Amino acid sequence: MVQIAVTGKPNVGKSSFFNSATSSEVEMANYPFTTIDANKAIAYVTSKCPCKELNRECNPRNSKCVNGIRFIPIELIDVAGLVPGAHLGKGLGNKFLDELRQAKVFIHIIDASGSTDEEGRPVEAGTHDPLEDIEFLEEEIVMWMYGILKKNWARLIRKIEAEKLDVSKVIHEQLSGTGIAIENIIEAKRTLDSDFTKWSDEDIKALIRNLLRIAKPMLIVANKADIPSSEDNIKRIKEKYPDVIPASAESELALIRASKNGLIDYKPGDEDFNILKNDELSDNQKKALEYIRTNILEKYGGTGVQSALNKAIFQLLDLIVVYPVEDQHKLTDSKGNILPDAVLIKSGSTPRNLAYTIHTDIGDKFMHGIDSRKNIRVGSDYELSNGDIITIITN
Repeated sequence: MVQIAVTGKPNVGKSSFFNSATSSEVEMANYPFTTIDANKAIAYVTSKCPCKELNRECNPRNSKCVNGIRFIPIELIDVAGLVPGAHLGKGLGNKFLDELRQAKVFIHIIDASGSTDEEGRPVEAGTHDPLEDIEFLEEEIVMWMYGILKKNWARLIRKIEAEKLDVSKVIHEQLSGTGIAIENIIEAKRTLDSDFTKWSDEDIKALIRNLLRIAKPMLIVANKADIPSSEDNIKRIKEKYPDVIPASAESELALIRASKNGLIDYKPGDEDFNILKNDELSDNQKKALEYIRTNILEKYGGTGVQSALNKAIFQLLDLIVVYPVEDQHKLTDSKGNILPDAVLIKSGSTPRNLAYTIHTDIGDKFMHGIDSRKNIRVGSDYELSNGDIITIITN
């Protein structure tokens, strides 16, 4: 399952984002909304299900379909609030930097209103620059990985030269457990001097910054977007960073709770809600809902929570959704479930890649695939598209 790390300094709404992202009303037998451990839980990305297009009633196993929208599980890691100097052990330090190891992408929650200082202490709204928080967190992660490489760097250089080893492979071994592929390292070092023995400390840091952009991209969630001082800050952040989502995690939590109580009709990612029980709402609740509608939903097109999850998975990680089936005519598995599984897979993948994603044995026995929509055979070099329904034929 794809893992996303939710990061940020204390008191920026990180827990609100984590809780709102993992408390949707969707119910699934295989993936209950329970915490995996103290700081991990299941959240969902959403994608259009083929069932509506094909006029079929699907029977999902690993996901859930709600009115033609497929909710696909991912894992969120709630990394405790980081403060400047975390890589040196300040605050909760390295314990929580280690939580970032397996994450494929970081969602960095910031207080866009500037109402918390660098360590998360409350200050007057607008008096702290949230751009500083983005820079500090990036630097903490760079310095954490730099520490891993630098402590053995002189010895590694001697070993590489003496044994004529490939520097990319050696760096890959040093960073084992971080989920960074050797291909990422090869790409990241292209802009550096080819003579690695001449690399300075700044060169090593540059390598790590390149690596993070390639292997562990970061999405900035500008939380507390409804506070007036946030608007100008969000504009400035968007001018400097390409991947920014304005958000209000507290608003998402409020809407989810109202929905669970049957007061409104609302699903994560919706741009608006419908009031179902107006007579059961107090005046304060009505005012709160109208505030959310005016200052968040109408202004930004949503609370930003679901948009952040979807952007992280489908844009930053460049994943697509593919539906493997055993019977290409009935679009079922062996038990008759229609469109049973929604699989997240890298864009550009092939049916053979899909076969290995399902199970190693299936990949080893792969012969060809069948595009179940068109009922045509596709080879191992066919590039899968988002929403494809594929039957794997094995020997």
